[in-house]
Amino acid sequence: MVVWTKQERACIQDIFSKLNYEDTGPKALQRTLIVYPWTQRYFTSFGNLYNAEAIMSNQKVAAHGTIILHGLDRAMKNMDDIKSTYAQLSMLHSEKLHVDPDNFRLLADCLTIVIAATMGTSFTADAQAAWQKFLAVVVSALCRQYH
Repeated sequence: MVVWTKQERACIQDIFSKLNYEDTGPKALQRTLIVYPWTQRYFTSFGNLYNAEAIMSNQKVAAHGTIILHGLDRAMKNMDDIKSTYAQLSMLHSEKLHVDPDNFRLLADCLTIVIAATMGTSFTADAQAAWQKFLAVVVSALCRQYH
């Protein structure tokens, strides 16, 4: 079980309070699909993903990015039991979608970059440390079914 300090909880909640889900989620997923093009293979039903411009203007990518951020919101609201919160999602991604679990880490890295760019100097080293700890727990929970 992960132990969260009051400061870490406050940092995570503060970050979420500043997020525009409809902006941050799409940007993070778009960045992932552009920087790591092999991740596109899981989104073949989304249509044209042939280049960065197509990815950036794809409404299905944008919508799924927003869904991802709302999913992270669930983890934030259940920080003491993220693994149980994500048990079904882990099963879906491993057994039905067959997503390479390393892609969760790639998306987490891209999300961190987008948040850092958006928050600027308010994304302090302490905030980043708490955020990356949070994402590490989320990624671990999503990878749970793979073990």
